[in-house]
Amino acid sequence: MPKIDLVLLHAPSVYDFRKESILYGPISDLVPSTPVFELYPIGFTTIAEYLERHGYRVRIVNLAVRMLNDPRFDPEKMIRSLKPLAFGIDLHWMAHAHGAIEVAKLVKKHHPETPVILGGFSASYFHQELLREYQVVDYVVRGDSTEEPMLQLMRHIRGSKAPSATAGGPPLSDIPNLAWRDAKGEVHANPLSYAPTDLNHVLMDYSYVVRAVARDRDLASYIPFKHWLKYPITAALTCRGCFHNCHTCGGSATTFRQVFARRKPAFRAPEDLAQDIRNIGRFSNGPVFVLGDIRQAGLDYATRFLEAVRGLNHPLMFEFFGPISSQFMEMVAEAVPDFTIEISPESHSEEVRYAFGRRYSNEELERTIAYALEAGCRRFDLFFMIGLPRQTYQSVMETIAYCEHLMQRFDSGPDKRLFPFISPMAPFLDPGSRVWEDPEAYGYRLLYRTVEEHRQALVQPSWKYVLNYETKWMSRDEIVDSTYEAGLRLNRLKARYGLVDPRQAEITERRILKARRLIEQIDDVMSITDGGRRRKLLRALKPQVDGANLSTVCEKSELELPLGWLKLNFHKAALLLAGDLWARLWRRKSPVEVQS
Repeated sequence: MPKIDLVLLHAPSVYDFRKESILYGPISDLVPSTPVFELYPIGFTTIAEYLERHGYRVRIVNLAVRMLNDPRFDPEKMIRSLKPLAFGIDLHWMAHAHGAIEVAKLVKKHHPETPVILGGFSASYFHQELLREYQVVDYVVRGDSTEEPMLQLMRHIRGSKAPSATAGGPPLSDIPNLAWRDAKGEVHANPLSYAPTDLNHVLMDYSYVVRAVARDRDLASYIPFKHWLKYPITAALTCRGCFHNCHTCGGSATTFRQVFARRKPAFRAPEDLAQDIRNIGRFSNGPVFVLGDIRQAGLDYATRFLEAVRGLNHPLMFEFFGPISSQFMEMVAEAVPDFTIEISPESHSEEVRYAFGRRYSNEELERTIAYALEAGCRRFDLFFMIGLPRQTYQSVMETIAYCEHLMQRFDSGPDKRLFPFISPMAPFLDPGSRVWEDPEAYGYRLLYRTVEEHRQALVQPSWKYVLNYETKWMSRDEIVDSTYEAGLRLNRLKARYGLVDPRQAEITERRILKARRLIEQIDDVMSITDGGRRRKLLRALKPQVDGANLSTVCEKSELELPLGWLKLNFHKAALLLAGDLWARLWRRKSPVEVQS
């Protein structure tokens, strides 16, 4: 079997989550993954495909999902058994600050001479600190598009391993976007000169993963998140970058410009985006989430995309960043009959919404909902948030009252298609966002600033102590209290209006009440000054804590669309593998063999 050049490792949020007693709260209730955030970034697949296209063999190992699905799985043993030229670890969001560094330590423990590369939004922001404070990190590849810089770095690493007479690859100082540490320990940051103007250089083709699973005989390591085989949702990426400036977002226009040197978004050609979705349909019947508002590049882009997917018999989920006209909604419905829409107004309060950076009215929002349901939208998901500027405890409760108003208007009959959700903005404010850079100006108090402070916060016993912020309108206690109370009230409303089964609503309510009690118990334990006794009492709470960590304020399955019994096209996947194998064998034949 050919040697592996690069292993991409995805760590759990907290490496020791199976041992630690941590009440994560509802921080992951509204995303596919569990509180250990086992979903690896889409960049893993694009980097792997790009490198393999250029002659490098790459393997993805989702340590987080392996640890979740198999209590006996030993991540250290797995790392010890791998012998690539380099390891790559994602530190995309700060929720992985603990796990990423701990996994890097394990790599260096067993492979001290093998380079460790970090990448992702948070790694880009903290590149100086990561290289200065953590000797287990050798390189940080910065920016939002690291396929080409990673290729150049791998050429350098491969060249450095070769005999001196044949050594090749660019010098470290010439690799764009690279931060590195020299032999004297000095940290260097090369210019952020690589920010491609489009995404035509990458392939969002999940067939790479299908082939890699067969080649490596390791389905378990490539699964994106814990329950993916039961609900195989995938994503198609419209762009990198954003035109909008939500004030706490690490993917805002300001952050992209200042941290990643991206002055405007880079878009995937709409026809290529449509082909990405069709390719996904070759092996999966699950919904495809179209990441990014397709209108950001203009109406022509959106129209071309809708024309390219016209007639597709596949569920598509669209996210829109603002109101939608009736004419555009009709275009979506005509092109994609099986469609779902998600919008995040964040708050019912227009004052709070504007302070957050989203400027549209409730009247515009409700018109959009009406247009969508009239056009045949399969369901319309609304996401509200807790922890916003100018938002008080009372304002959060008024958001739930507004949800009832919406349910009265749109869910009072037998047709239940409007689903509201609410969760805390947690666990961290994003590095590089406007609020992070100037918290006081937006009414925030930032509690942690460094990577190490975030790492230590992540192993605190409840999510209240993990939060890295509070606002002048709500303390951390009030954010926690309002989250549970809002979840309780919204759950009861959903049961009343028939959005959730009464039995399921009862189970969710018990979980919320249990989580409230556990928060109080943990607070009592944290007041004990005897460290040893405190740790012993926290460990005793672990069985209860583990039972309260999933689907706290809502059942996670509420986010899922109903699917048929055949969720994955194993037959088509097998044909894909057979075709790929035949193409590889054909390419290996000499011209004489082909002619014969």
